[in-house]
Amino acid sequence: MGISRRNFLKGSALTAGTVALTGKAAKASVDSPELRIKGLQTSTTVCPYCAVGCGMIVHTKNGKIVNIEGDTEHPINRGSLCSKGSALFQVANNERRLTHVQYRAPGSKRWEKKSWEWAMQRMAQLMKETRDRNFVKQEEIDGKTYTVNRNDGMAMIGAAALDNEECYLLGKFGRAMGVGYIEHQARI
Repeated sequence: MGISRRNFLKGSALTAGTVALTGKAAKASVDSPELRIKGLQTSTTVCPYCAVGCGMIVHTKNGKIVNIEGDTEHPINRGSLCSKGSALFQVANNERRLTHVQYRAPGSKRWEKKSWEWAMQRMAQLMKETRDRNFVKQEEIDGKTYTVNRNDGMAMIGAAALDNEECYLLGKFGRAMGVGYIEHQARI
């Protein structure tokens, strides 16, 4: 026995009317926000992809990311995320994601696994060598000698994911290194 379209619409209207008149509050479903994040650690962050700086809420359990969503209280995106920001959960929880430093020596054909301590020491050493090699203490212009104390061999770039304080510290560090080429992602 089939149901006609007319009878289906009558039954649907009768059901909707009954539910509306009873005035009972809906019960929480399994997908309610309170149940989804119960017992999880919550922190806020900024999306790392572009210069917009959308706010995100990250939920973790035992140090592992279990949920990422847009921050509804963030003034830029008000809870919405683009396709890249929405896919950040998959990037963070990808079994192919590198969790250690990979180093390939000049001329080598293979990658070596290195520690973070080794990588930080290596970067500091290379920055110091570059600064020492390219540091200009004085410059002569129109017969006059000026103290310039600049490093022409390095440049620094800020990113949209950095807050004001981090950009300030990055700029101070660059100037302390003598870097004259300090730029920001949003201007490029």
